[in-house]
Amino acid sequence: MFRVMFHEPRIPPNTGNAIRMVAGTGCELHLVEPLGFDLSEPKLRRAGLDYHDLASVTVHAGLQEAWAALQPERVYAFTAHGEVSYASIEYRPGDVLLFGPEPTGLSDEVLADPHITAQVRIPMLPGRRSLNLSNAAAVVTYEAWRQHGFAGAV
Repeated sequence: MFRVMFHEPRIPPNTGNAIRMVAGTGCELHLVEPLGFDLSEPKLRRAGLDYHDLASVTVHAGLQEAWAALQPERVYAFTAHGEVSYASIEYRPGDVLLFGPEPTGLSDEVLADPHITAQVRIPMLPGRRSLNLSNAAAVVTYEAWRQHGFAGAV
């Protein structure tokens, strides 16, 4: 299905929530180190509840290692500075949905990576900095899945 990637996540419950989300959607979660927590942290385990065994989660030592493992055709980088709306993209299975660390978002260096297909934003009211990381990932993942008829869902 789709591949959700968190670049250097910092807040354990956000990653725990994402684990639960990918377990429920059949997507993969890719975490790019360094992580701001240990994957065994209680807050992360509590947020993911009993979904850890149902989720596909891979940790990569760095962004270049992630690209080498995934060989992505399309990578959408989500940033408050993007000009393309997440709702205007026709998502394809295998797309990488890349989200940056809390609270800074993706760095200019990451956004300039040649693997990035487009910088994408989730519309918000003016004066708001960003959505919560796990909420943003869920909004985009469910839109991508919706476009494919919620394949496999009951």
